[in-house]
Amino acid sequence: MVRQFFQKLLVAYPDLAALVLRLGFGVMMSVNHGYVKFVHFHEWKTDFTRFMGLDGSLSLTLAIFAELVCSIMLVLGLFTRLALVPLLIAMVVIFQSHNWDFLGEGELATSFLIGYLAILAAGPGRYSLDWLLGKRLKNRGELNRVV
Repeated sequence: MVRQFFQKLLVAYPDLAALVLRLGFGVMMSVNHGYVKFVHFHEWKTDFTRFMGLDGSLSLTLAIFAELVCSIMLVLGLFTRLALVPLLIAMVVIFQSHNWDFLGEGELATSFLIGYLAILAAGPGRYSLDWLLGKRLKNRGELNRVV
């Protein structure tokens, strides 16, 4: 009965499912990872992972951008698919720093990667700033065609 409820919910309300995915993964990443890195920037910048030869402080800055700024954009549904690109890259960097261990130390990154790919495939949904902006631009285009 519960299983049928959730199946019906996801089929009937895909926009709600997209909202739940965006809010869940966006809030978890921004609060638990991005904000923590931002607060501890000066302490962690020298010892942070040097990815592809980048300085530790630059790598940390890029991680903060992805995990905090892009996650907030994900929560808002603003440029959702574009915001997912740095987040997906961040997950690949995490896999690389954990020796491509998807199920051990990289298990959390694997979970985030799967969630981000699901959001990428599903899109932001109707409950997003992307949808509102698209609707506004579409209406503006229709007005220009009439005039």
